[in-house]
Amino acid sequence: MRRYQQDDTVQVIRGKDRGKRGQIRQVFPDTERVIVQGVNIVKKHMKGQALGTQAGIIEMEAAIHWSNVAIICPDCDRSARVGFRKRSDGIKMRYCKHCSKDLD
Repeated sequence: MRRYQQDDTVQVIRGKDRGKRGQIRQVFPDTERVIVQGVNIVKKHMKGQALGTQAGIIEMEAAIHWSNVAIICPDCDRSARVGFRKRSDGIKMRYCKHCSKDLD
């Protein structure tokens, strides 16, 4: 089980977007990066393609290293340190170390 999963609400703790919150749209575990909705907006110059796509400058969300984001606990509504524990039926769960509530 990974620490970050798609649709987790996270808060940026480092960088130019510090303090912003958003949902994780995509996780890249091999490079340890995540794409967060509305965070780390970059401009990209796109070349016009042969059939109908417009050339120009577009804004898109770039990946950010997952050490620069923290999960927001839905119960205590603050950035949480994540722990792992097994339930009685053997399923591994993530939990908030502040309030001990399950995140999944």
